[in-house]
Amino acid sequence: MQFIKRATALSAVLAGGLMLQGCLVGAVVDAGVAVVGTSAKVVGAGVDAVTTSDEETRAKRERDQRRWEREQRRCEQRQRRGQDC
Repeated sequence: MQFIKRATALSAVLAGGLMLQGCLVGAVVDAGVAVVGTSAKVVGAGVDAVTTSDEETRAKRERDQRRWEREQRRCEQRQRRGQDC
């Protein structure tokens, strides 16, 4: 009877240890994936900071166009008053 209790306790401890190893490996793998995922986000943010999207290029072109038109209107107003641009 004493032997059966010890054997059961020993097998429970061994089984628990084996199960915890799986959890440990899973935790290490999850941590590695998190590190890789974070570094990929950092690299992606760096690429976004360096490159210009089509929408950003279009918006800049429109701002420049409005600025040029505004300056042309001011120049025309000055010329009507007899001033130089």
